[in-house]
Amino acid sequence: MEIFDRLESEVRSYCRSWPVVFNEARGSHIFDESGRPYLDFFAGAGSLNYGHNNPVLKTKLIEYLMADSVVHSLDAYSVAKRDFLTAFGDIVLAPRGLDYKVQFPGPAGNNAVEAALKLARKYTGRETVISFTNGFHGMTLGALAVTGNSMKRGGAGVPLSHAATMPFDGYMDGQTPDFLWLRSLLEDSGSGLDAPAAVIVETVQGEGGINVAGAEWLRGLEALCREYDMLLIVDDIQMGCGRTGPFFSFEHAGITPDIVTVSKSISGYGLPLALTLFKRELDVWEPGEHNGTFRGPNPAFVTGTAALETFWRDDALARATAAKGALIERRLGEVADELGPEEAHVRGRGMAWGLVLHREGAAKALSREAFERGLLLETSGPEDEVAKLLPPLTTTEEELEQGLAIMAESARAVMKEPLPA
Repeated sequence: MEIFDRLESEVRSYCRSWPVVFNEARGSHIFDESGRPYLDFFAGAGSLNYGHNNPVLKTKLIEYLMADSVVHSLDAYSVAKRDFLTAFGDIVLAPRGLDYKVQFPGPAGNNAVEAALKLARKYTGRETVISFTNGFHGMTLGALAVTGNSMKRGGAGVPLSHAATMPFDGYMDGQTPDFLWLRSLLEDSGSGLDAPAAVIVETVQGEGGINVAGAEWLRGLEALCREYDMLLIVDDIQMGCGRTGPFFSFEHAGITPDIVTVSKSISGYGLPLALTLFKRELDVWEPGEHNGTFRGPNPAFVTGTAALETFWRDDALARATAAKGALIERRLGEVADELGPEEAHVRGRGMAWGLVLHREGAAKALSREAFERGLLLETSGPEDEVAKLLPPLTTTEEELEQGLAIMAESARAVMKEPLPA
């Protein structure tokens, strides 16, 4: 560990929760350098929906590299990009009736968000973007301005402006806001809210604590955007690519966002890749107006194409995700029932779930206990009060049962005695 302490910045975080050196990874397991396996219910923060080193994707990647194929190409045309766009159009967009243009804004999710915000402002000629309590959209300045977490916002070092925050579904004592407040602000010239360019929302807030927006609330938000000529941006970076069941997390609500941000598992293999999708009429960019060096990650195109062709030609993965999600909900519900309503409750959708622990520090303690027992979990929520599950979608039911049993044992161990101060 000495080299990490001596040379790596103090900003590192996940390694503090998992103080081992990882070396190998297969499927739903990751191994430290001593060979000890850990069941991975973190999945690269949702970047490994198809597991570690999926053999089909790995074979395609190795074949591509061994053929001396193009790796870096900026935004020049390449065979790998053509294949990816063809597959994405045929497998994802066309069957859903989505006439989106595809922008490759850079390698990470925050690049997709920055491009979305910039495009919305350019298209509408307005500056303000409405975001929601406990939303998370990235760590660059534009994305931070529409992020709720005060610790992350505090790292900006400059004012974060041109954004307005509204209550997310369920934020106000579990109530579903009817947008009356927002409508009043939009209509009142004395409200201080400038006419917004866009609204940005996650259908399930992952980093914010697995807060799930209802389908009716999302439809109401879309209708409000249409009424007041605001663009609707759905940030599907963590909850897209099948995490909630369908490929896009907004499909169940029957809405059609103007702009969608996608990253994390879109490459299928954990390689950096991000997309900003938008309706055709929004494509008002001038050539080179928004660019970057790493917009042509051809190895990620190759694995992304293989992932689409392997997992999304039919609805088998979506159906399996729904079934596994129901299993997770049942098992976590049993844990919450055992602890009692004053101690815990459960929320989530698809294969994104959280066990919300009401005692301060309990979720972090549970995560530490689970690690000692061979399970990787992260925490989320404004106070790290949620033990968060993001297993690979390819995790077997046997592996799910094993991991959920470890989680239940960890919860019992943590909650049976008062937590240390």
